[in-house]
Amino acid sequence: MNHIITKKASKAELKEMAQHFQGYIKVVVDIEKEILAGGADRHVDEEKILLDNGSKQENLWGGGFDTTTAEIDYNSIINLRPRQSNPSREILDASIRNTFDTIVKKLLT
Repeated sequence: MNHIITKKASKAELKEMAQHFQGYIKVVVDIEKEILAGGADRHVDEEKILLDNGSKQENLWGGGFDTTTAEIDYNSIINLRPRQSNPSREILDASIRNTFDTIVKKLLT
């Protein structure tokens, strides 16, 4: 189940978001608004929800969160952005990765 998370997620929200991938949550983070969407089958679905709610494309980055290990990853097709110097599915910019980490930890742990 997809959620937009604007403050620390409840246990119920975490459980719902982690159901589809059995403990793993695909997330898209708006690094400017410091919010995230999580729980969808595809990052593009979460990206659309955030765009529909006023986020800007250049601020949206995808990855994932493992609820068992608290491991964060930075891999998503939506991260392919040559115009933003990110020619990879991984978030390459250390500053963006740091911000992504901070927001995911704040909202999901």
